[in-house]
Amino acid sequence: MARDMTIAVCQTGPIQKSAQRAETVDRLIALLEKAAAAGAEIAVFPELALTTFFPRWRIDDQAEIEAFFEPAMPGPQTQRLYDAAARLKTGFALGYAELTRVDGTARRFNTMDLVGQDGKLVGRYRKVHVPGSSEPEPGTTVHLERRYFEPGDLGFPVFSYRGVRIGMAICNDRRWPETYRMLCLNGAEIVLIGYNTPLLLDEAPALAHLRMFHNHLPMQAGAYQNTVWVAAAAKAGIEDGQALIGGSCIIAPTGEIAAQAMSLDDEMIVHRADLDLIGVCRKVNFDFARYRRPDQYRLIADQV
Repeated sequence: MARDMTIAVCQTGPIQKSAQRAETVDRLIALLEKAAAAGAEIAVFPELALTTFFPRWRIDDQAEIEAFFEPAMPGPQTQRLYDAAARLKTGFALGYAELTRVDGTARRFNTMDLVGQDGKLVGRYRKVHVPGSSEPEPGTTVHLERRYFEPGDLGFPVFSYRGVRIGMAICNDRRWPETYRMLCLNGAEIVLIGYNTPLLLDEAPALAHLRMFHNHLPMQAGAYQNTVWVAAAAKAGIEDGQALIGGSCIIAPTGEIAAQAMSLDDEMIVHRADLDLIGVCRKVNFDFARYRRPDQYRLIADQV
């Protein structure tokens, strides 16, 4: 019997600092409704989908910082999105800034939750490859994720969703081959990714024409080399003065882009992912059980 899953990618246009959380949740619900109407069984939203990309600034006021974080999910404003998932019978993956407390100590993560068709949490991922710095660096695009987030401590988990194995990754994670390798080894069939990526980098203006190519390249390679479907949702457009790249897409295990957003606004794209294609691709080149040589790769894990 053929296996498939219809995936929606819900790109958002810019979310300005002045935007109210309720207004942003309304936009996400509207996108989820479009996804459900198109037959999607799962949808993915961008990284930090509820707020502007605040790590572009150095913020010292603790109350201002905490306003960007979610101390509980769902919370008073986001509950409506979870209720919409249950009403529409369409699950989603949502990126947000997570504030949790362990023994009274605040911990902050760049997080993505996988939510089921019943509006309940299926699983959680915390961004492993946290880029940038904790202080602005001259000549470099301000990107202070390390000021606000600690690296994820959950590894690369994979969750069962309607009988399909789903993993998650966030922004910079998509550039690292180890991300896809770990998710594949953990049994992923679909990888859901959210990102916020600047169109221009102060430190590399000569590479501006390659930004979209470098955006898609590692995701296509990750999909092909690990025989997984990849669905990636971006923020796009001019957000608080910074141009975000967009380019949201769905990529097949062949490495081909099966669907791509065409705008810099709120946009939903959808594709029926043929899960049997994974097995076909493994027969062609990547029969992991037969051809992998982990004894020859030890330097990757052993090197500090």
